[in-house]
Amino acid sequence: MAKDKKKSNIQKKQLTLRGKSLEELQQLDVRESAKYLKSRPRRSVLRNFDMIERFIKRCEKKNSKNKKIRTHLRDLVIVPKLVGFNIAVHNGKNFIDVPITLDMVGHRLGEFSQTRSKVSHGSAGIGSTKSSRAQKK
Repeated sequence: MAKDKKKSNIQKKQLTLRGKSLEELQQLDVRESAKYLKSRPRRSVLRNFDMIERFIKRCEKKNSKNKKIRTHLRDLVIVPKLVGFNIAVHNGKNFIDVPITLDMVGHRLGEFSQTRSKVSHGSAGIGSTKSSRAQKK
């Protein structure tokens, strides 16, 4: 009985960014939420806030129509209003789905869509090694 009370008293860890909860951050304007970012992403957000706001409006419009959000904007800084969206980011060849979480705020979209993949070579061809040359003759 005592263990059940302890479990009910323990709450789940609330997602926060610099002391603010996700709900509080999402109610803020893009420029106001930039105050809670580190210096380099803050500078980028304050310079490009109009482009970020247009992207957020586009995301909300596509999300309401149940369409996939696809973008080439790899340098876009993730702000709290984007948390919860599932964005397909182009990696140069195809689009990779990136679900946005609170941990990603302040990073750029391109960081989560890798452009280089692991190379897996096939077996060596005939004549490429000394042993296969001997078989050729």
